Amino acid sequence: MLHRKCTGLLLCAVTGLVAATMSLPPAAGDPSRGRTKAAVRKSVEPGQIDLERSRVYIYVDKTGLGHEHAIEGKIKSGEIQFGAKANAGLIEFDMTSFVADSERSRKFVGLKGSTSASTQQQVNTNMLGADVLNTRRYPTATFTIASAVLKKTTSGAASCELKGDFALRGKARSLTLNAQLLPSSGSRHLRGEFTILQTEYGITPYSTALGAIGVADRLKIWGDIWIAGEDTVQ
Repeated sequence: MLHRKCTGLLLCAVTGLVAATMSLPPAAGDPSRGRTKAAVRKSVEPGQIDLERSRVYIYVDKTGLGHEHAIEGKIKSGEIQFGAKANAGLIEFDMTSFVADSERSRKFVGLKGSTSASTQQQVNTNMLGADVLNTRRYPTATFTIASAVLKKTTSGAASCELKGDFALRGKARSLTLNAQLLPSSGSRHLRGEFTILQTEYGITPYSTALGAIGVADRLKIWGDIWIAGEDTVQ
């Protein structure tokens, strides 16, 4: 009886100790203090693109009785070395992530209203399929940046001129764009836009009903990108 009683007391003591330990707050200096694992952001090295925050947006105009569309896509990897006049970086776009007419993309490009789920699905199927982006064969597109020269506009705002080659569906074309450097504490927020013709990259713009419904050849593309490093905007 005495042995059983001692064993019971010992188990109670251990259980109480474990419970007390689990209820203690994290130690000072613990990087997870006050945050869940999901809230702890992955570290990004200076010059690297923050993949969680950065996005690409595309405005697709209509032809005939077609509809305007807004596309949103993610960046797979990338870095930009500001001020470099050669080998300034590389941006790799995840073409498989591109989706049509999300609420965020329509707002970004300035389209009002929303699109039904069935229409979104149809547009996504056409866009990602073999006749347009052909993501099964070409899952990524790239912008190889030759130079990233920092400048000031006439109003004194900070900007960056990016020059390089943009490759889509295995075809590359030279590209130059001027992007704004926007205020962003602890990072560099870059926002720029450029246009391309789908036909220059071997894409025939989608159309149906003998051409009565379709989309335009010219696409307007925005990069809304955060790069790790000190803010350059004063």
